Amino acid sequence: MKNRLIIKNGKVIFPDRTEENLSILCENGKIIEILKSEDTALDGNETVIDAGNKYVAPGFIDIHTHGGGGHDFMDGTVEAYLGAAETHAKHGTTALVPTTLTSTSEELLQTFSVYKDAVKQNKKGAKFLGLHLEGPYFAYNQRGAQDPKYLRNPEPEEYNRILEETDDIVRWSLAPELPGAFAFGRVLTSKNILTSIAHSDAIYEEVLEAYHAGFSHVTHLYSAMSTVTRRNAFRYAGVLESAYLIDDMTVEIIADGVHLPKPLLQFVYKFKGPDKTALCTDSMRGAGMPDGESILGSLGKGQKVIIEDGVAKLPDRTAFAGSVATTDRLVRTMMNIAEIPLTDAVKMMTLTPARIMHIDQYKGSIGKGKDADLVIFDDNINVSFTILEGNVIYASRHNRK
Repeated sequence: MKNRLIIKNGKVIFPDRTEENLSILCENGKIIEILKSEDTALDGNETVIDAGNKYVAPGFIDIHTHGGGGHDFMDGTVEAYLGAAETHAKHGTTALVPTTLTSTSEELLQTFSVYKDAVKQNKKGAKFLGLHLEGPYFAYNQRGAQDPKYLRNPEPEEYNRILEETDDIVRWSLAPELPGAFAFGRVLTSKNILTSIAHSDAIYEEVLEAYHAGFSHVTHLYSAMSTVTRRNAFRYAGVLESAYLIDDMTVEIIADGVHLPKPLLQFVYKFKGPDKTALCTDSMRGAGMPDGESILGSLGKGQKVIIEDGVAKLPDRTAFAGSVATTDRLVRTMMNIAEIPLTDAVKMMTLTPARIMHIDQYKGSIGKGKDADLVIFDDNINVSFTILEGNVIYASRHNRK
């Protein structure tokens, strides 16, 4: 018998509008039809979910997360990958890009084999889209919570060894002004790996050259990057200004309402727009966990941090140390705090990240032939169901049978 799912009586969110009283028919993991609920015929051989006039949106896609639910991808265990994926699925995430921290090459190489095992065993969590390496090629002055003892310049001997070890890397973040970074960017681009500017002290001229070398994205805009500086009395634009000046450069923001306050969320939306701006959690293991002490990075070699005020901080409170956000919180923040339309907030959490990762042909929006990755939520983005390729991977307690 075919694997058939019908979601009826939903307010379906498309990239440019919302339509009420629709049904979505899913079969073998794909959306096969969208029609009015009253026109939906049932034969008794399908699973039916009554959305009850709640919103039905594409599944949320998080292209930058370090973990959640007490787990970090740097823990180096399959259990950490699966635990984080299941935690984020509870908040509407159907796909995510596990992200590493600046570390030794040996730790990275260990992560690759663990990732492959986790992909095979991941049945209840958000789908893994591939690995994001954040570092270790960063500017010391923009290190943020990255451990400075692991910072270094990109050397072909090291990065070629890493690239030869795995084909699971889909994204790499680094500072383009470092010696050898442009050459590395061209290598990454040739392998269709998203090359992103992060933890950087670059000026506009360097960013523009980096863009032409393949650096097409900016990691967590406003966090750990240069802005206007003065050198010998002359002013120079930084990474931040460059992200706005280069029209085709995409960005991501940690829209938890803490990393960026309301005016900056609105500024990004107004001047970069929802088609070039993705929402990301950049969450560490504290996502979905209570306040208190935690660890950023692996349990064995990570740094102690404090979770309070809805964010993770370094112990001396001089810097944020990654967020504890979940994707539903990001959408809620953009809608309630930044006051942008729900359709655009959802697009920034679905179609835009899908386009950035070049998977929008099958994920990121609701349409015939697309993957049946769906999330059902109420007016305040409280998630009732998370559906991955036609299978329910999370149902809220009220909706469990």
